[in-house]
Amino acid sequence: MLYGREHEQAAVDDLLAQARDGRSGALLLRGEAGIGKTALLDDAVERAGKAFRVIRAAGVEYEAELPFAGLSLLLASGLDRLDVLPGPQRRALETAFGLGDGSAEPGTAPAAGAADRLLVGLATLGLLAELAAERPLLCVIDDVQWLDKASLDALLLAARRLQAEGVALLLAARTEGGAAPFDRRLGLPELRVAALAEADATRVLTERAGPDLPAAVRDRLLAEAAGNPLALTELPVASGPQAHTAAGLPLTSRLLIAFHGQVTGLPPATQTLLLVAAAEESGELDVVLPAAGALGIGAEHLTPAEETGLVTVAPDRRIAFRHPLLRSAILQRAPHHQRLTVHRTIAEALPEGDRRTWHLALAATAPDAALADALERTAVRTGRRGGHGGAAAYERAARLTPDRDGATRRLVLAAEAATEEGELARAEALADEAAARTDSPLAHALLDHVRATAHFWRGSYPTAYRLLLDAALAVDHSTADGTADDTAGGTAGGTAGTAGGTAGGTAIEPAHAARMLFQAFHAAWYAGEEPVADVLDRLAALPLAADDPVAPLARYLPAAVLPALGRPAAALPAAREAVEAARRAGAESPADLVQLCGATLILGRDEETVDLGGELVAEARAKGALGVMPTLQFFLAEAELFHGRHADAELTATEALALAQDTGQHQWVSQLSALLAYLAALDGRTDRCTELAATSLATTGPQTAAPAAGHPWAQWALALHDLGQGRAAGAADRLHALTTGPHRHHVSATRAVPDLVEAAVRLGTPDRAAEPYERFARWTAAADRPWAEALRLRCQALLGPDELAEPAYLAALDLHATTHRPFEHARTALLYGEWLRRTRRRTDARPHLTAALETFDRLAAHPWSTRARTELSATGTPAPQAPLTPLNSLTPQELQIARLAAQGLTNRDIAAQLFLSPRTVAHHLYKAYPKLGITSRTALPTVL
Repeated sequence: MLYGREHEQAAVDDLLAQARDGRSGALLLRGEAGIGKTALLDDAVERAGKAFRVIRAAGVEYEAELPFAGLSLLLASGLDRLDVLPGPQRRALETAFGLGDGSAEPGTAPAAGAADRLLVGLATLGLLAELAAERPLLCVIDDVQWLDKASLDALLLAARRLQAEGVALLLAARTEGGAAPFDRRLGLPELRVAALAEADATRVLTERAGPDLPAAVRDRLLAEAAGNPLALTELPVASGPQAHTAAGLPLTSRLLIAFHGQVTGLPPATQTLLLVAAAEESGELDVVLPAAGALGIGAEHLTPAEETGLVTVAPDRRIAFRHPLLRSAILQRAPHHQRLTVHRTIAEALPEGDRRTWHLALAATAPDAALADALERTAVRTGRRGGHGGAAAYERAARLTPDRDGATRRLVLAAEAATEEGELARAEALADEAAARTDSPLAHALLDHVRATAHFWRGSYPTAYRLLLDAALAVDHSTADGTADDTAGGTAGGTAGTAGGTAGGTAIEPAHAARMLFQAFHAAWYAGEEPVADVLDRLAALPLAADDPVAPLARYLPAAVLPALGRPAAALPAAREAVEAARRAGAESPADLVQLCGATLILGRDEETVDLGGELVAEARAKGALGVMPTLQFFLAEAELFHGRHADAELTATEALALAQDTGQHQWVSQLSALLAYLAALDGRTDRCTELAATSLATTGPQTAAPAAGHPWAQWALALHDLGQGRAAGAADRLHALTTGPHRHHVSATRAVPDLVEAAVRLGTPDRAAEPYERFARWTAAADRPWAEALRLRCQALLGPDELAEPAYLAALDLHATTHRPFEHARTALLYGEWLRRTRRRTDARPHLTAALETFDRLAAHPWSTRARTELSATGTPAPQAPLTPLNSLTPQELQIARLAAQGLTNRDIAAQLFLSPRTVAHHLYKAYPKLGITSRTALPTVL
């Protein structure tokens, strides 16, 4: 019986009702220790009844460093259904749970790209959907604050993508008390569980202590419990009717004391057995009893704890404590030497593996080379499974390593692993500690790489650029003069691993300097033109073997970028040639080709971007290399936009944004939000444009001080919206700042110059566009593309003199006719038609305005349609109304699913491609049919 929880029960009932109706949802209960979260979870299971399938798991404090421990417990009952998952997802989950070695089928990437946590989350989504196929599923997770990060990330990804599967995800997390209160925002609907009202608290106390409790004692207990149900039930037992509790302590501490008081009344052997059970994170009797047996304690000693209700033994032979605080009380108040002994006996009861290694590490009191080696192997396996915890394993291995150089090497690896896990402060602290222990230039170079990565993600781009540049030079020089040493040697994981080191230590290969410079280029791109040129000059001068996998990119990047900065460079090869050369040399595709794909846009090789980007996205999708997809899809969406394929660009960018959000890639969340804001500006969705631009500008990631990565695109989007709405002054201000500021070399800033020219001319201030136009003219000459020259001629026509405008417009239109960029072609036709009408040549203006209007209507570029329609009417010709197209009523996801269904793909095939569940695919199709005026998928090819 729950008292005073009607509000919370109603929220849970709503969640269950949604699942019964085939809809999915999630709810996180937050509250202090003992406030009744677990009771609400139990009540939810009871309310769900047999109509639901129920799966449960709980975070365990000592499992927090064991990746996927919580998820494996939660999904254990569904592992017999793994075969229904797409291959990459199935292999990722098998590897995460230790059911496979991560080996892949021919033509696919190994186990989630060896560390792609996104695939594990998508596999979790697929398995939850499969478990809900026959009846709704209630998924209950308690003590989220102790859930290992890998499991939590996978569950959150699944929760964000659940839509129409009939899954109810109910979680509970402690917010106050303990060593580390859980205040992470999870992006889920939340309900704070508050203290009980006095009347309800009195009912709970009366039920626990009886009606004869003296009024003074009752009032004291009510005051001390402060509406906390656990305190109301445990404090009376701990203190008795007359004694006072330690009232000066926080409530959680008093509860710990109360629980410990109940344990101390048990026989000593039972107390020790409970300590073994508390230290053994899974509670498995098959481990706990043999470990206790080594201490001379048998199963019969568990009986007193069961009789007092402190623990129960579940049907799956696991010991469950009455409350997590009871486990904490036992562990915290046990003598240190006793905890060491218990961890040692648990390790001896476990088979070889990571759990055994961790318990041995927790029992170690002195350096141990063999144990340190085992911990390093655990760290490597953790990285391969895509889990968090590798940094902790490497760091503990370093503490147990007898020799100084070996310990330093493991600290370097710990720092690198912490960076990959997103623990930037921990990474920097480990890097500082390692740096203080060694004079090795190579080790310092690797540690500078760690620091640079932290600075980059915080937005300190100049610092990141300088650290990476110095590190690359140190690597290059130390390799050249033979000063490499074992301190910098790496393992199969982290930066040192990519440097070519082994556990024994070898020199870092020269190619690693190039990889550092590639990352330095990324940081320099946001720092300014001079840093970009500096990196590229050093990259061009770097001696690389012709058959090195990074050599083609090292040659391509300077040739693609330096001319855009007005600097000389070697001739730019075709992107396809560079890609094939890299693949022949053994480059990892698509990961090693991402930067090359983006570089094709810098000198306007947009057609190569479409070709290569589409190929690499398809390859990444097939291999399960989903971590690089947001980056590739951003480049692809840019190119699709520039080609006038606005609907395709929106589909690509929308999917990429969801993936970037799922993987916490703040840079690409910002960039993609801004790109989608631009697309919204094109068709006049004012609220959507401003909302997405605001999201882009506000998305800077944790601890970031620099402007958002999407700032240039967001400014262009807002300026284009102003221009479309006739607000030339606002557009000119934004565009002048963009095209003359520190990001003027960015693709968006370069392509925005024609809009600046138009806005400045409309304002009567063409001089504001003079310098950006001169730069744009130099860029078009270097790009040598007909469509770019057409835009330059349009700018020239606008800037005057007026007597030269017509030849420039006509030449631009001729060039537009040789390329397929309908939006820019139509804008040039519109401007020329406007010029003709202003010069009173209405008859000549009509065909150009009519052609522009037809294109704008077809592209749903409503602000420009309105402008063209107004101009056409001013010539004396009535403008036709915009045609109604049912496709415009579909959401991007509905359109994407409908297109794939029209190609003959099944719902399961579509779900695998788009990383959704089959039931969600069906849900979107059934929503699309009435919008398209059809009743089945067989009609889709006709309407699409």
